[in-house]
Amino acid sequence: MATIEASTAREEQNVSDSKVLRSDDGAVATITLNRPDKLNALDPGSFVELRAHLDAVAADSSIACVVLQGAGRSFCAGHDLDAIASHERAPSKHFEPETVDALEQLPQPTIIKLHGHCFTGGLELALAGDVLIASETCKIGDTHGQWGLVPIWGMSVRLPERVGVSTAKQLMFTSRRISGAEAAEIGLVDRAVPEDALDGVVAELAGEICRNSAGTNRIVKQLIADRSDLTRTDALLREREMPHGAPDDMAARMAAGGRS
Repeated sequence: MATIEASTAREEQNVSDSKVLRSDDGAVATITLNRPDKLNALDPGSFVELRAHLDAVAADSSIACVVLQGAGRSFCAGHDLDAIASHERAPSKHFEPETVDALEQLPQPTIIKLHGHCFTGGLELALAGDVLIASETCKIGDTHGQWGLVPIWGMSVRLPERVGVSTAKQLMFTSRRISGAEAAEIGLVDRAVPEDALDGVVAELAGEICRNSAGTNRIVKQLIADRSDLTRTDALLREREMPHGAPDDMAARMAAGGRS
């Protein structure tokens, strides 16, 4: 029953002709890929709308957590092959991968909610998130090799970072699809839960994040991002210099005993 209700709720989100939707609930912004008839396959128009939402969220100080999900039966089946075949073009040469980068670079913590399918370009998009939560039955894989394509949205960098070089090679060389449960076992996703629990688990995690200092979370996320361009010694030295300052709510939280 809960599975049917969750599916119905996702279908009810498809009331707009927009390819990507945004809805806010308090400090949580939910961005929804909204091409359910195409299993949310990504075309240039999807990226234009997604970028606009990401840019708006990045500038919105009222948002403390972002959830990215897909409408209907899937998170995202990947790059829209019809768009590739018809030579549809984004506004600029690297607009799509730069949009994936924009997701990774959002100042707020991001949760990627995976169900149904998460293939190839959809996986590249998901890997730009901070925390990946999947249904146990979600099918996940990189199928570039199946179609004679090569990754240009970050798969060769972010997948090895997630699961290690050897495991990434196996997944990419074989185009193997694995379940959400298997993905959790190898660290590709952070947690796999029953389909009917997915919405609740993601909502609970988003709430837990929002109860923490939004300023602290933004600074911690930036410090971790800084680390990738620094030696370990330099990263330790940089952290203690507090390059991003202190959270705006530090004094209030200290006075309240750690509560907002």
